Amino acid sequence: MRLLYSLLTYPAAAVAFAAVLWRGRGDRGYWNGLGERFGFGAALGGGPSIWLHAVSLGEVAAAAVVVRALRARHPRTPFVLTTATPTGRARAQALFGDAVDVRYAPYDTPDSVARFIARVRPRLAIVMETELWPNLFRETERRGALLVLASARLSQRSVSRYRRFGALFRGLFRGRLIVAAQSAEDAARFIAIGADPGRTHVMGNAKFDIDVGAGVAARGAAYRAALFGPRPVWIAGSTHAGEEEQVLDAHARVCGRYPDALLLLAPRHPNRFEGVAQLLARRGVRFVRRSAGIAVPSEAPVLLLDTLGELLDFYASADVAFVGGSLVPVGGHNLLEPAALGLPVLTGPAQFNGREIAQLLLRLGAAREVGNAAALAAAVELLFEDPAARRAAGAAARGVVDANRGSVARLIDLIEPPAAASPSARS
Repeated sequence: MRLLYSLLTYPAAAVAFAAVLWRGRGDRGYWNGLGERFGFGAALGGGPSIWLHAVSLGEVAAAAVVVRALRARHPRTPFVLTTATPTGRARAQALFGDAVDVRYAPYDTPDSVARFIARVRPRLAIVMETELWPNLFRETERRGALLVLASARLSQRSVSRYRRFGALFRGLFRGRLIVAAQSAEDAARFIAIGADPGRTHVMGNAKFDIDVGAGVAARGAAYRAALFGPRPVWIAGSTHAGEEEQVLDAHARVCGRYPDALLLLAPRHPNRFEGVAQLLARRGVRFVRRSAGIAVPSEAPVLLLDTLGELLDFYASADVAFVGGSLVPVGGHNLLEPAALGLPVLTGPAQFNGREIAQLLLRLGAAREVGNAAALAAAVELLFEDPAARRAAGAAARGVVDANRGSVARLIDLIEPPAAASPSARS
């Protein structure tokens, strides 16, 4: 089974690489570090490393907290962070600069994996959430590294899929791999596909340990003062195609009641910035691009956030936050970013990328679910007109985040002793 899988990874990698090249036509970030996807790149100096993998932007935020905790304990150890998307790579580089080696993860072909592991020489490998790559895992453990699935989650549907390829995926768990699951249900599902019950633990969700940074609130206040002042402001963060139209329909309704209301519109992917600008122009909506660096005139109802790395700051500048990917079947993005800043949170019904977090926020009155443009507009208007309700929802949101912190500390305490005993740690 493994041999067949390895043979099939080569045509799969060719298709994936062709998709990267195609996407690079609209977003040149895809063309950076192309060789890294095949395991090429500079060899890391300074001894065995600690390597973390966070597949995309959402996982990078959780991985960042883990990196900081481990770097505090191991300041002289080289750190590597891999991701699969340009937005994740750009965010990691913005967070860590030269302190962490940021690169793309290799495709799961045997030679790409071998090149990558030989260059970074991990003694500890941490994979955030659920990325199960048989060749990568096998080579990592073969080189003596401890492998950890951190903040791991697994849906019941995924269990059925992995069981269809039972021999291949059961082999993933034969070594020293540790599963640090988000919940008891996740732990049981990993055990069902072959994880060792003695090495499977419930650690909670590392995303709750989000660190928004001490300067975010101050920068948000400064942006508000400099760019748009005391207008009622809501933000639609990480939106997708088919969703901006609904958000703009909602904002038109909001402006009918609050003529000076401002929408901060933040498309998820940089290659869509221009397309969203054209959408606004076609609709006759006056807007300002954030990249222009100018204040928003009172007659402009939209500020298009067409820059990278500023979403948290603009969340902090707003009164209400809608988190995208949830009015279209993408699965929703990180609700905890605005929640940690004490904002009332709005989300659409498509929450399958973080259903447990969404349901917790909804149940405790920290978030509201909206199903369409009309419901979104009504929720924004309600929160604009009732400052007390807005403050209560924001306080509840921050309270949910604070009450569920601690996963990263538990994770570090779990993995430190076996990591120290790793053969490569002593090399």
